Amino acid sequence: MPHTVRLRIDSFTKAVRLAGFRSDYALARAMGIHRSTVIRVSRGILHPGPAFIAGTLVALAPMQFDDLFEVVPLHRAQ
Repeated sequence: MPHTVRLRIDSFTKAVRLAGFRSDYALARAMGIHRSTVIRVSRGILHPGPAFIAGTLVALAPMQFDDLFEVVPLHRAQ
């Protein structure tokens, strides 16, 4: 069965707030990705890709992968 990575939206939102990011634009710049990608992933519209995952871990350090993401069977992720 295929799997995918899903953002833990509540944990992500809390970590962003605690890190002091005041806008999606500021967060996206820190992550090195486009603002629309941050918005779409954080709303559950898009699955996080490698650039989003890596950017999140860099911008929200010391948060770890398991704090912000979960691996789920593909049919449950949608």
